[in-house]
Amino acid sequence: MSLQSENVIPGNHGKVFGTNANEVKDLQNIKDKLLLVHGIKDVILNLNIYPKEFTIHTTTLVEIKTIEDEVKRMGFHAIPKGIFPL
Repeated sequence: MSLQSENVIPGNHGKVFGTNANEVKDLQNIKDKLLLVHGIKDVILNLNIYPKEFTIHTTTLVEIKTIEDEVKRMGFHAIPKGIFPL
């Protein structure tokens, strides 16, 4: 495991997560809850694809496990996509 695979790193790249939530209201609820997590500055929903995705941008290192656990509490999954291309 590495710093990049276990954390969302601050910057313009962000981290993309896939989710099994499909309803717009569920995705909006996920976004609202994640914005309350310390260090998360932005959550961008991608509603045009299936399965749905969201991108998280942070101001500090945020553990992926923290994001997964927060979404899991709502009854959904958040699965990180591959590491951003360099």
